Amino acid sequence: MSPMAAIKAYQAAATGAAGPAGGPGAVQGGPGFAELLDGVMTNAVNQSRQAEQQMSMAVQGRAELIDVVTAVASAEASLETVMAVRDQVIQAYQEIMRMPI
Repeated sequence: MSPMAAIKAYQAAATGAAGPAGGPGAVQGGPGFAELLDGVMTNAVNQSRQAEQQMSMAVQGRAELIDVVTAVASAEASLETVMAVRDQVIQAYQEIMRMPI
């Protein structure tokens, strides 16, 4: 599945729409690409903050180790998602720049 197809599928699932008259991937009222990226970045930052809080609480003896491991794993998954999106955006930009005018 291409990155754009994945984004369109995510948008369709998030809005519950299949596009106008069943059109290929068009979503009315769905989040734009900028909003989608903003949401991913915000989620990654929030997950990192939660992991830091859990680590701090564990050092103070107020949190279980499993909670720390879970929070760190969640933050790592969010960061990997951001890096994958970044790589796909760079790849798309490079492909556009190679197109003849």
